[in-house]
Amino acid sequence: MSTSIVTQSVLSSPLGKTRFTTSCFPSTHVPSLRRSARIQVNCKAENEDINEVKSRLNPPSLNVNPNFFSLFSFYGPAPERINGRLAMLGFVAAILVEIFSGQDLFTQIANGGFTWFVRMTILFTVASFIPFTKGIGPGATSDSFWNPDAEVWNGRAAMVGLFALAVTEFAKGGTLL
Repeated sequence: MSTSIVTQSVLSSPLGKTRFTTSCFPSTHVPSLRRSARIQVNCKAENEDINEVKSRLNPPSLNVNPNFFSLFSFYGPAPERINGRLAMLGFVAAILVEIFSGQDLFTQIANGGFTWFVRMTILFTVASFIPFTKGIGPGATSDSFWNPDAEVWNGRAAMVGLFALAVTEFAKGGTLL
């Protein structure tokens, strides 16, 4: 972008056609804006409109004892946390089984891995509801290394890692390690 501004300013200037500027173009030249140039921004939104937009962008806050449907809603805390926890468990388990047995991810799933997946899904889903029954929400903040935001980001990284492992092993036709 800065190159296009410099080029436009040099070509539109009266000195743009001189021998000096065409043979020796200064790369550090920054064009100056005219002092008479004015930029004016008008906002016609009212306070009610701004509050409505903010309420739509921010997820609703959780009550002390939310019901099942509010936990699993689009902005609810359960789907991403449970999927992240399962992805972290699945990624570590897939790598460890691959190291010790030499089976790729698809062979692990075919040899009883699906039943373990269903069991762990049920266990982690039930275990994820326990803090909500005690009135502890996902927005609990902590200054320590182990905080809710770190869990969400680690879960996202594990989801991407598990997907990348599956795609790589499928493309390679065998184990990753």
